[in-house]
Amino acid sequence: MKIEFVKITSLWSSVLFAIFAISHSIPLQADEKIGPWNLTKLKQTPEMQWVDQTGPVHSLLYSGEEYQGHATEAFAFYASPITLGKAKPGQTFPGVVLIHGGGGTAFAEWAYLWAERGYAAIAMDLSGHRPPDPVYDAKTGLPVKNQAARREGLTRLPNGGPDQSHNEKFESIGGGTDDDWPYHAAANVIRAHSLLRSFPEVNEDQTGVTGISWGGYTTCLVASLDDRFKAAVPVYGCGFLHEGESVQKPAIDRLGERRQQWVEEYDPSSLLVHCHVPILFVNGTNDIHYVLDSYQKSYDVVPGFKQMRIEVKMSHSHPAGWAPQEIGIFIDSFCLNKPALPVPEQLKGEEGKILVTYKSDLPLKSAALHYTTDEGLRSKRDWVSVPGEFNDHQITVASPPENANTWFVSMTDERGAMVTTPVQFQPPLTKNE
Repeated sequence: MKIEFVKITSLWSSVLFAIFAISHSIPLQADEKIGPWNLTKLKQTPEMQWVDQTGPVHSLLYSGEEYQGHATEAFAFYASPITLGKAKPGQTFPGVVLIHGGGGTAFAEWAYLWAERGYAAIAMDLSGHRPPDPVYDAKTGLPVKNQAARREGLTRLPNGGPDQSHNEKFESIGGGTDDDWPYHAAANVIRAHSLLRSFPEVNEDQTGVTGISWGGYTTCLVASLDDRFKAAVPVYGCGFLHEGESVQKPAIDRLGERRQQWVEEYDPSSLLVHCHVPILFVNGTNDIHYVLDSYQKSYDVVPGFKQMRIEVKMSHSHPAGWAPQEIGIFIDSFCLNKPALPVPEQLKGEEGKILVTYKSDLPLKSAALHYTTDEGLRSKRDWVSVPGEFNDHQITVASPPENANTWFVSMTDERGAMVTTPVQFQPPLTKNE
């Protein structure tokens, strides 16, 4: 009843203001839109209902966008220090939105991990399904790992939105947006963010977002659309999927005359130009799904504050994607004002050496040059890492060999937190490469 009362009151306030504005010749503010997304609408708190609040990780349903002519709902797990029994009602926390990748769903253990960090965390399913209820270890009380790793255990929601196959991601483009997975995915994440911000235990101005693989792709979209986030961390996912060695390129090319529309509406390369949310790109050198060339191009088009963490041969999975400590450190630095990651500044060559100036809240413990001289598919190339020297403001590493075609410099602080310079290519990347 409380939610309905607030919504009715808000509706009447809007109606009364509209009548007043018209009668006094005050212009009404137009809805904020980027691409097909009505951000004014998505930033409103969606309707929701709790499904289960008995365990440390709660479950809920919230309203989504219309799909094939009918209203939808999305499933989500929610956890906070209060649900874990580590804080009392009345305390407040920063919030985080967690976006699964392709073949994944809402992960109870992921929400639990962030609640242990001191965050209120929401992890939604973006495929119109719900995963099994969490199972907890009898000894530790922790959620059993990888419960949602196999999609055979998912249940289709009666009012679920589109699934996440290639058909919904690509082939649906054209006509209306109501059957396009990228549209629904970004919209449902923004709705989840609006819901999270409405909870009394959440500090609404201290929220971040991170996602893995297709969830990283979606993180790029929502960080470009939803300026309420204070930090964003896409893992693996990026834009420029229509170029180079991207495994998604064949599916995009098959769209024919609709190809350019998909790129303009749903490839993050078209949206990241709007991104002013501080963003940390996390990926590996050999990722087959989101190739290093496309990753660097995605980084380059962001006009706001941006950082990069490239790990040599980082593996690709949900657990590997949420494991890097730099994700939490980056979000903490913007939501909780904790020590930030090191920030590389100027990079230049000088007499057989590469010099990188940097700033860091904490002392460095190591630095290195990473390069490859291999040709062929990036996913198959071997890399060489060479330690460098550093002082309190500059890193010095030997220049890569003349036949190196790709290289970057990493720096690691005393916490073991690592960041890298932008990736350097020889010859340099071009826009349509």
